[in-house]
Amino acid sequence: MLKQRIITALVLLAILLPALFASTPEPFAAVALVLIAAGAWEWGRLNTCGQPLSLLFALICVGLCAGSWRLGWLGQSMPMLWAGAGVAWVLGGAWLLRRGVAGWSSIPQAVRLPGGLLALWLAWLAVAQARFVGINFLLSILVLVWVADIFAYFAGRAFGGRVAAGKLAPSISPGKSWEGVWGGMAGVVTLAFLWAWADRALGAGVASFYTRLAIHGGWLLLIAVLFMAAMSVVGDLVESLIKRSAGVKDSSGLLPGHGGVLDRVDALLPTLPLAMMLVTLGRP
Repeated sequence: MLKQRIITALVLLAILLPALFASTPEPFAAVALVLIAAGAWEWGRLNTCGQPLSLLFALICVGLCAGSWRLGWLGQSMPMLWAGAGVAWVLGGAWLLRRGVAGWSSIPQAVRLPGGLLALWLAWLAVAQARFVGINFLLSILVLVWVADIFAYFAGRAFGGRVAAGKLAPSISPGKSWEGVWGGMAGVVTLAFLWAWADRALGAGVASFYTRLAIHGGWLLLIAVLFMAAMSVVGDLVESLIKRSAGVKDSSGLLPGHGGVLDRVDALLPTLPLAMMLVTLGRP
């Protein structure tokens, strides 16, 4: 299993890194589109759709993304779109977690299916726009989610159950603890202030997500990154809830040793649109 995970990770890096550091943003947007289309296929399968219908959802997702690209949306500022996406994720995420695993199946399929496609399309549009802004900006968002996950894992292993009285969401993801959440938040706060300092010290040509928030004050940066860390947990828990309702461990087996695409991007689905919301609404 470990060898399989390593091989898959190396293959993904061999595809993603050249696209990320290409001289133009288009290669990365194209690679991200393929991954999001695979996520749309997984979404259909998680919601009891057969293979033909799941493939149709993937094609619809490609059409939405390609249409946005064709219309020139990747280079446009869209504060109202990102504000709407942010509100939907905060309110919708809270509502879903409150209803729990049993509540997911009671939501009509006619709502679940387009809702998932909309979330995937928004995530792709956000990551593509972020790459058009610049590599430093995009990486600062992606690394925030990875650091939150890594710090949460090690904090949960070291302190889980020793401080807080109960688990974070035992019926959805029994392994997650409040201590892990706090560890993840500590990690992203440290990352944010170090990255903003590095931007200033190195004279970054493209401002990171943190620098763009820090110009409004350190307190706003602190609150924003804590909010982002919390929403990364929401994204993770929402996908876990859906998989539990579907009775599966992974969203698919597309990434040997790592599960499916949705398993790898679940925390990014809310945080990418929310990052775009914070920087566009906070633009001076």
